Amino acid sequence: MIVQKMTWCSVLWWGLLAGMLLPWVARSGSVQELTLAEAIEMALAGNPELAALGYDENAAAARSETAFARRLPRLDFVASGMYHMHDQRLLPASENGQQGAFSDQLLAGDVVISLPLYTGGLLSREQRASDLLRSAAANELSRSREELIYNVSSVFYRILAQNRVIVSLEFSQEALREHMKQVLEMIKVQKAAAVDRLRIEVRVADLEQRLVSENNILAVQTRVLSNLLGRPEEAALLKPAGTLAELPDPGLQSAGSLADSLNARADYQAAQASLSARREALAAARAGHLPTVSLQGSYGRRWAVDSPDRSQGHDSNRETGWAGILLQVPVFSGGQVQARVREENALLEAARERLRKLELQIRLELEIASLNIQAARERLEALTKAGEQAAESLRIEREKYELGKGSITDVLDAQTALLDTQTNYCRAMADYHTAPAQLKLAKGK
Repeated sequence: MIVQKMTWCSVLWWGLLAGMLLPWVARSGSVQELTLAEAIEMALAGNPELAALGYDENAAAARSETAFARRLPRLDFVASGMYHMHDQRLLPASENGQQGAFSDQLLAGDVVISLPLYTGGLLSREQRASDLLRSAAANELSRSREELIYNVSSVFYRILAQNRVIVSLEFSQEALREHMKQVLEMIKVQKAAAVDRLRIEVRVADLEQRLVSENNILAVQTRVLSNLLGRPEEAALLKPAGTLAELPDPGLQSAGSLADSLNARADYQAAQASLSARREALAAARAGHLPTVSLQGSYGRRWAVDSPDRSQGHDSNRETGWAGILLQVPVFSGGQVQARVREENALLEAARERLRKLELQIRLELEIASLNIQAARERLEALTKAGEQAAESLRIEREKYELGKGSITDVLDAQTALLDTQTNYCRAMADYHTAPAQLKLAKGK
């Protein structure tokens, strides 16, 4: 009677709560069912980290274009205005005894062109380094897309499994309530002890707290998925569609060779490009010891403001220009070049060690993914048999209890064993579908 009163109170309470929430749900939007393909498409379009890496790639492309532009001719307009303590000649004399205009205020405007002819490989090395870093950024973006697809798939599968776990708990809870009715009837005719009802109530309460816990796990997983999709505000409106049983059998997959995976992995290609870029940067730093040759030229005008020589017929507004080759030999720079060479050499060694670490990591990921696939299949086979045995054990224990030859504890233990087997089977099913995706990620496919 107490259980029935609590049940009716619960129904009334949830009915009132639903009445209050339904109008809000109608206003805020309907639940959107997503297939895995739709979830992946939304994640690729809305994930902020992926968008940030896209901008990083754009920045790397811009740096590459900047490095290329440094090798091209440069044209500038240079203007100046100067005030001198003493009068200065507008332009240097071009012959002995030449007259000219003088003033303490001189204005100048020039078009200046410069073209690097030889830099010891500095500019070409820097350009190649920037091109390699651009390639590395593109590969990092590609790898991040692959990881995002795997993460979305993994969470998607676990949500489907979690839904099945909750259904199993609710079914077990309902079965216990039905069994409670039988026990109450048996207590009336003195075929069961009154303590059996208390034991069932304890088990029902335990299922309720497990249900609360599993629902909380589902809510967390849903929010993780919504964050991956870039839509955290729609967490309550996103619902993965389908069941694990409907998904195709992933089948057994071979790990393949390590060399094939290294060639296919975008992050490994990015690390190789970064290592090559560091080699080019080291060569560019060493070029700082070499001389540079550049072609330079200038053409413009000079003005002598308020020149007193203008009244004597001297021109205070003159054109001027020059062109030449500039040779610059580094003699002493305070150790800057040597320090940069040491820095780039250290960065090169660090990049080499990171590449070696990544190779070890890829080898480990391949081995772990292969083991997970085999373990998931074996777990499913074992749990399938265990589920059949647990269901048969529960049937026998119930019959024994109804015949007065068994205890309610044995019945409850058998039901708990069946529930645990079903729960483990659901999670093993999620692992069974996730493991091949993990192997594909490790293989770079």
